[in-house]
Amino acid sequence: MNDLIKIAKECPSLNITIQAGELLEMAQYCIYETKKQIEQQLSEEATEKYISPQKVAELLECDLSTIWRHDKRGYLKPVYFGAKKRYRYSDIRKILEG
Repeated sequence: MNDLIKIAKECPSLNITIQAGELLEMAQYCIYETKKQIEQQLSEEATEKYISPQKVAELLECDLSTIWRHDKRGYLKPVYFGAKKRYRYSDIRKILEG
């Protein structure tokens, strides 16, 4: 499959003859891969951790005022549980990873 993608990128105007069975196999592969990605994304969302602003400041080694500024600028998006403000751990992890 990767070879076909490579060929298509290198020679986009190339005509290829493909048997119906191979076309069906390719379609099933694409559906399988897409389904796998969606299931993984849903699984990650279901197990998402939400942490307090204090914990975020601790993890990022900064002051709470920095978290507040990031919030106001849209750099960090809070999630509210009633009156409690929390941040997605996955967002914090992305910041830590660069």
